[in-house]
Amino acid sequence: IAADCGGGGSPLGPTPPMWYHRDLSRAAAEELLARSGRDGSFLVRDSESVNGAYALCVLFQKHVHTYRILPDEEGFLAVQTSQGVQPKRFKTLPELVSLYLQPSQGLVTTLLYPVDREETAVLDDRDYSDGEDEKPPLPPRSASTSTSSAPETPTESAPAANGLSTISHEYLKGSYALDLEAVKQGASSLPHLNKTLRCRLHQLGLSSPGSLPLFSMRRSKAIPVQAFEVKLDVYLAELTKIGKSQKYTLSVDVEGGRLVVMKKVKDNQEDWNTFTHDKIRQLIKSQRVQNKLGIVFEKEKDKSQRKDFIFASAKKREAFCQLLQLMKNKHSNQDEPDMISIFIGTWNMGSVPAPKSVASWVLCRGLGKTLDEMAVTIPHDLYVFGTQENSVCDREWVETLRAVLKDQTELDYKPNKSFIVLCLFYICFDGCLGNKGAVGVSFMFNGTSFGFVNCHLTSGNEKIARRNQNYLDILRLLSLGDKQLGSFDISLRFTHLFWLGDLNYRLDMDIQEILNYINRKEFEPLLKVDQLNLEREKNKVFLRFAEEDISFPPTYRYERGSRDTYVWQKQKATGMRTNVPSWCDRILWKSYPETHIVCNSYGCTDDLVTSDHSPVFATFEVGVTSQFVSKKGLPKSSEQAYIEFESIEAIVKTASRTKFFIEFYSTCLEEFKKSYENDSQNSDNVNFLRVGWSNKQLTTLKPLLSEIEYLQDQHLLLTVKSVDGYESYGECVLALKSMIGSTAQQFHTYLSHRGEETGNIRGSMRVRVPAERMGTRERLYGKAAVGVWMQAAIKKLKWYCCCVSLLQALWGSSSSSLSVGESSVGEWLQRLGLEKYEQGLLHNGWDDLEFLSDITEEDLEEAGVLDPAHKQILLESLRQQQQK
Repeated sequence: IAADCGGGGSPLGPTPPMWYHRDLSRAAAEELLARSGRDGSFLVRDSESVNGAYALCVLFQKHVHTYRILPDEEGFLAVQTSQGVQPKRFKTLPELVSLYLQPSQGLVTTLLYPVDREETAVLDDRDYSDGEDEKPPLPPRSASTSTSSAPETPTESAPAANGLSTISHEYLKGSYALDLEAVKQGASSLPHLNKTLRCRLHQLGLSSPGSLPLFSMRRSKAIPVQAFEVKLDVYLAELTKIGKSQKYTLSVDVEGGRLVVMKKVKDNQEDWNTFTHDKIRQLIKSQRVQNKLGIVFEKEKDKSQRKDFIFASAKKREAFCQLLQLMKNKHSNQDEPDMISIFIGTWNMGSVPAPKSVASWVLCRGLGKTLDEMAVTIPHDLYVFGTQENSVCDREWVETLRAVLKDQTELDYKPNKSFIVLCLFYICFDGCLGNKGAVGVSFMFNGTSFGFVNCHLTSGNEKIARRNQNYLDILRLLSLGDKQLGSFDISLRFTHLFWLGDLNYRLDMDIQEILNYINRKEFEPLLKVDQLNLEREKNKVFLRFAEEDISFPPTYRYERGSRDTYVWQKQKATGMRTNVPSWCDRILWKSYPETHIVCNSYGCTDDLVTSDHSPVFATFEVGVTSQFVSKKGLPKSSEQAYIEFESIEAIVKTASRTKFFIEFYSTCLEEFKKSYENDSQNSDNVNFLRVGWSNKQLTTLKPLLSEIEYLQDQHLLLTVKSVDGYESYGECVLALKSMIGSTAQQFHTYLSHRGEETGNIRGSMRVRVPAERMGTRERLYGKAAVGVWMQAAIKKLKWYCCCVSLLQALWGSSSSSLSVGESSVGEWLQRLGLEKYEQGLLHNGWDDLEFLSDITEEDLEEAGVLDPAHKQILLESLRQQQQK
């Protein structure tokens, strides 16, 4: 950017002035000006909305006013003016600012007091191997490596799938109708879609699918029949009829596509039922009882039966679910799966080659939350390996992992086939640059977008702030995902984003105390002083990310060759250096709302001892959406679905008093849309601004397709932008699934920008779907299986409740008199305007109004009622009914 140009040709002149703050964020600029507290205080920063442009920020009467400074075709700079007003042009930024130091030049006030940037000491960023060991610079990688980096600078790796989300738009607008007609005439393929894919790959520099080395064929060994001893879980009312809970055996025949449910009866006789894969409708995981699973069987056409089983452990339950999912995927007539399994591993290899076998890493064997032995050899659909300080050449490392996969799972990795994906990315830069940074990979899996970031952050116990800044820089600068989503950081560009690596956060505790807790396997006190946990609690990093509970010992810093001893002292030229044992190596994720994701394992190996770090692994069960093709063709005007807004209101953290508009983005829209300016605005706090849009200011959105099955998988991205600088003041994502219906539904969520929370937004909207497009198909984790994805969402509920409390404090709260006078659960819900929860309640056994008085918040959550306001309405209605 211009700030780095230096010479006389720079818009900044020979030396950047102190009031120029480079890429300082808008929020940070407002804080600096507010701290100065004097009218006429000013600074200049880079524009967040236009590359090469600047933003002049001025404080006047406690409000910050922002003016955009734009370069023209000849490189001259001018403050953006109203239409018809001739701008004044300047060669350099100092010349421009000098004009506005004079009075009556058209700004809200004269520029009087420059706010200087804080200069920081230049540090040596060549941070070799955490700075703990004196190691020589690493040798260059082979020529196939596609990354380049500077220290602490994020880079992109393998962006081959960037822009693939635009394929659906090209195809739907072009050749979709031709393929549809071909299918109607009996064709078994989609030639025009294949052609579109080939053209897109060619544009990306990939001459054919053969140049994508990510995909491989699943050729795994036959899975033997696995039997699980369980107990039937029954309601209290049923116990009086059938006696105590009965013992069952559930046998999963993956190859045969059958589930045998066998019950032991008197005199050692057995009674059994066999269910083929297509007769198993849904799995419902209980959140309160971790080893309880509900299975919905199809008995007759349009009739089903649910049975709840208690497994020996939660681990056994997960193994059973994995086998059942594998069976359904293997025998399903569907072309695309509803759910996939993902393995993710991270390992700082310490610049030393790995041992011949890394089987324990791939099979998730070791310490922490591990997989059941019945499930360890089941191949995953996606393998992601992220390493740091990897000195092994590319080809050798690929062969090592390929060999262990084939040996342990009989998975034959062969490029260009599907369904297994093998994704390798690592950080290991040339020694002259150090070895810190980040790389990323992103791609579309059918209709679901995935992003993976592998990073190596600054080392040192005391360098918390610098690690935080590393994270924010990666979030903002890593070029990954759909380029149309440039207004959003990478945490909002993907349905699922996984972040792994050596994050280098340490434990803030005396070394002896740490060692004592580790020896006693008491990790909870240590997790309370974990720097990453503490920074996340303060919302400084990984805002709204999730991490599975840690139940394994710190993975760093071990004595090489052993996992029995931590080496925590190192004599250096500057003195004795202490590196306390810490959980440096982590795996976190962030997913769109109302998506399905469950972490089934999270742990570390205990037998790979070549590095001073232990490898970390995690496995996930992730719901995916199909690349939807409408059977009814493009919608006619009478069959068009609409996304309609009644109102939107946002509270934005800012000292500005400008006007705002909203931009809407989604893969279900042909192009992004924008609202008109807000028509209401007020503030009770100088640091916050409440802005609102009525129905007249909000545009109606038309999705590309109108099928409910398609729309319930879609999400809408919103960004609140200022009229004066076109800069974003906050972004969010909304799920369309819960907004579908004939009546408007309420939404409220948080706004974030550049990784920081910047406010809240709420409103009323509906997704109107014509009756002709309402058909759906069963999904293994759909409907009341909301209980499945609740495991990942339950932690988010804590901050969500805090968000609602803040909204009620700022917006006020209201309640209405409610009563239960209806004859059915459906009628009661309909009167409350919450009929969308009927299926979930009925499916979970709450089908009688007489018994609803016993329902709890946890029961409502398990039935799919996640909105805190909706829970409150339901419980208050029931409470008032009891008082009558």
